[in-house]
Amino acid sequence: MKRLSLPLLLALLCGACTTTSPSPSQASQDPTPLRIAAYNASLYSEEAGGLIRELEGDSAHARKIAAVLQQVRPDVVLLSEFDYDANHRAADLFQQRYLEVAQPGGGEPLHYAYRYLAPVNTGVPSGLDLDNNGEVGGSGRDRGNDAWGYGLHPGQYGMLVLSRHPIDDARARTFQLLKWSAMPGAMRPQDPATGKPFWNDAVWSQLRLSSKSHWDVPVETPHGTLHVLASHPTPPVFDGPERRNRARNHDELRLWREYLDSTDSQWLCDDRGRCGGLAADARFVILGDLNNDPEDGAGHRQAIHALLQHPRVLQYPVPTSAGALQAGQEYAERGITRSGTLAQATGDFGPPAGTMRLDYVLPSANFRYVDAGVFWPSQQSAEAAIVDGSDHRLVWVDVDTDH
Repeated sequence: MKRLSLPLLLALLCGACTTTSPSPSQASQDPTPLRIAAYNASLYSEEAGGLIRELEGDSAHARKIAAVLQQVRPDVVLLSEFDYDANHRAADLFQQRYLEVAQPGGGEPLHYAYRYLAPVNTGVPSGLDLDNNGEVGGSGRDRGNDAWGYGLHPGQYGMLVLSRHPIDDARARTFQLLKWSAMPGAMRPQDPATGKPFWNDAVWSQLRLSSKSHWDVPVETPHGTLHVLASHPTPPVFDGPERRNRARNHDELRLWREYLDSTDSQWLCDDRGRCGGLAADARFVILGDLNNDPEDGAGHRQAIHALLQHPRVLQYPVPTSAGALQAGQEYAERGITRSGTLAQATGDFGPPAGTMRLDYVLPSANFRYVDAGVFWPSQQSAEAAIVDGSDHRLVWVDVDTDH
């Protein structure tokens, strides 16, 4: 899996969402395929500032995550479940103390000159009774139910984009504040006992669609501008008979379909007030832990199928791994079976879920497919020792262009 690194870009300190980006004309024309990856790193804490404190110490967990990245060496990677802090302290620590230090089981130190991170909805109090239990906020883990996205503190389960290539922060778009009710035909949850909406109109009109956020992050690569379409939809479980999380997962996935189809849509407005979707000729990649398996699990499977089969999405062989096959076979022996292909799973979630395919890297059809994989080596491999830093596995795709 080891891959020779590209010439490193000049290291710049991050004081805002990204480093200052050179113009696209400054990027050298490099025929090397572009490696894009998604990795739910599980680098989060249930306490505010907890990830920073973990990374300030010697985190065996973070060392394994860094080792996987050093093995695969993506040019652009989205890390999900990376706690957000406004000063970017956690991102700095992870870069300097883990990625830039050779890790056991990893490879050569890995430097990313550019990054993007921004606030997310998880853990941000809504001031509303979103779980309809009769109180706002609550205590213990229940307090997360009344946040705009489930979380125990603002920024929990955030996202982080790391890139070897310049990021155009001025053109980046975020959809953290977009109202769920703004989506035409939104899947509004219903109380099956009464047949009425789970939330009254006053609450429904305020709800945010994205459980974390949806980002369009332009990266200036040697192959042209790549729009990184990053998100981490809510799991379609942990709710009640109204299935509000299942409905939200469906519409969070649908947002990307609308973004590809509705270039001039007036309801699809970002947090700066700019409306409309992605230009028809733009190169993009939809990536992240999308919490929806095409064949198994509790989600609306048509939501992920609609993305996988979208005419603007590149059709290429589904990535597989020896580790996924082995894990799936072991679960099958215990009576936990999958409808989907075992080798295509991207994570091991323990009983009763078993292995599932939840993580995706979906480039646009105007790229040329080169290669793809899931970093999940066989149990007999020495590299297997670093995969349990997360219950998810890193997924990567290599793409190229004709010019």
